[in-house]
Amino acid sequence: MTTLSVQDLRLPTADLGAENPFPPLRRTSKPLFENHHELPAEMQENIEYGGLGTVLPCLQQDGYDRKLVQQDIPTLVLENAHLKATVLPGLGGRLYSLVHKTSGQELLYRNPVLQPANLALRNAWFAGGVEWNLGSTGHWTGTCSPMHAARVEGPDGTPILRLWEWERTRNLVTQLDFWLPEDSDFLYVGARIQNPSSEPVPAYWWSNIAVEQTPRTRVVVPADQAWQHGYGNRLDLVDVPTQDGVDLSYPMNHRRAIDFFFEPLPGQRPWIAALDADGNGLVQTSTERLRGRKMFVWGESVGGRRWQEWLSPGITNDGYCEIQAGLARTQLEHLKLPAATSWHWLEAYGRLAVDPAVAHADWEAARSGVDSRLESLLSATELADREKDWLTVADAVPSERLVTGSGWGALELRRTGWRVSAGTPFAEETMSEREQAWLPVLEGRLPATDRQVAPDGTLVGWRELLEAVEDDNWLSWYHRGVARWSVDDSDGAIEAWKRSVELQPNSWAYRNLAVVTGEENYWELAVGLSSTGKVELLAEALDAVGGPIATRILEQAGALLDDPRIRLALVRLLMEQGDPAGAEALLEEGIELPGLREGANDLAGLWREVQQRLGTDRPVPAAYEFGMLGDS
Repeated sequence: MTTLSVQDLRLPTADLGAENPFPPLRRTSKPLFENHHELPAEMQENIEYGGLGTVLPCLQQDGYDRKLVQQDIPTLVLENAHLKATVLPGLGGRLYSLVHKTSGQELLYRNPVLQPANLALRNAWFAGGVEWNLGSTGHWTGTCSPMHAARVEGPDGTPILRLWEWERTRNLVTQLDFWLPEDSDFLYVGARIQNPSSEPVPAYWWSNIAVEQTPRTRVVVPADQAWQHGYGNRLDLVDVPTQDGVDLSYPMNHRRAIDFFFEPLPGQRPWIAALDADGNGLVQTSTERLRGRKMFVWGESVGGRRWQEWLSPGITNDGYCEIQAGLARTQLEHLKLPAATSWHWLEAYGRLAVDPAVAHADWEAARSGVDSRLESLLSATELADREKDWLTVADAVPSERLVTGSGWGALELRRTGWRVSAGTPFAEETMSEREQAWLPVLEGRLPATDRQVAPDGTLVGWRELLEAVEDDNWLSWYHRGVARWSVDDSDGAIEAWKRSVELQPNSWAYRNLAVVTGEENYWELAVGLSSTGKVELLAEALDAVGGPIATRILEQAGALLDDPRIRLALVRLLMEQGDPAGAEALLEEGIELPGLREGANDLAGLWREVQQRLGTDRPVPAAYEFGMLGDS
């Protein structure tokens, strides 16, 4: 018997906090690889296509902390005699746990805590389980947000757990159907992305599967080559599994963080497995559309281990690696999803047990042995038949609503009149006050609000509507400016924000002017007018300015001086003022920056700079070592 139930999971959890009210205006553009023109033509085209310039209309989720408190996390549990699957509908539909009940083996890396860190497109991300990534290169905008969830009757009469949501940067609908037939040893996940618009849209999908690693964990995949990306400026095709005498199929053999995008063997069904010393572990396979497979490791350097500890405080094992499955050959590519079109595929997750002599044999014997074992458990033909069965209910209207997600889908359907599947309804009643606040724009109105109340993330896709609103107030011009900036009209954006502060001085438009023009006096004006979003604004301003303006801004910090973002800014200011000893003292006291991002917040580099200025050579504190490129 298969059951679907609502349960609470009690875990040490850090508070996610509020969204950052200031729009993300700094564009990040990835340069092409130095060997770009050596890559296959199709890969070149896909890499050049579809980059995401901004996550707007979404705002950044950077208000989390690192104080772990026991909390009850709502979960949806799908269970039969063989498997128990636990899903987090409030956190991007993450498949948190998959337990093989007969052996008692947890098949995924089950993070013992929920600790956000700065690794996603919107900042907040947490490690573990299976994450579903739709939209654009990176961890998707919905990874720490709720999804709609409901019960659907499966084709065999067992319950299907359906999750769906509107991806706001691409206006795509994502659908996940978790199906666990009564006698199945595999959890099936039917995935579908819908483009309801009249234009083609860049499409991106990767299922990121975290699995526990040990010194004898081996990743096996039907490939003899892989595209290696070491977070540098090259993408190189290398042989698998041996490189420079090292077997790279063992995740813990790597010293540094690295990606391997495996080149599929012609005629091979797609799958990937992570097997332990005894030949047991998780296998993931899919129907043909999901062709890409990847392995990611943090690496066993000091920085790599520090990242594992950062994401799983109190970790006592060897951490995790990721095995992944995607639409393209690499995560650096986007594909073109035609107008009014849906793509679908079926994934299967289950336990694979092979003779350890096979799992750890030479590469050809290992991959052919695992492939043979998988075929005996779940043939490619049976999986294709399962997909056909699932598609008979993919459009079925949900029978019981379990969780309500956002109202953004309902709002966009109201604006556009687009049609989506009846299986993924976005009812008008799902719109909260936040979404309803935009309805007047559809009638040509945008009433002003209190300038101290943070404007919502601008609906940049509504640019023509925003230009047409009749209201001439600070808020209408603020949103016009953000919408203009989103289409690279910087001059028009600056004009709009200047008009906004002319009508009513406000910190929001002054801050945007500061970011886009680089004029430091705008930062001081923005901070002086701010009452909400103060710490985010202070930290950003202090990152951008120096000298007397920075000193005057710091004088407004008050109790916020203890915030780690402000303390980090103070370290930099002390260095600028010629006081490396004072900077060292602050660093020695400890700065634990919840939103630290490797490469952007180089605490180790700052420590070394202080030592150089002092003429000393004290080693970098272990807490500041986050380098992903291996030990120096």
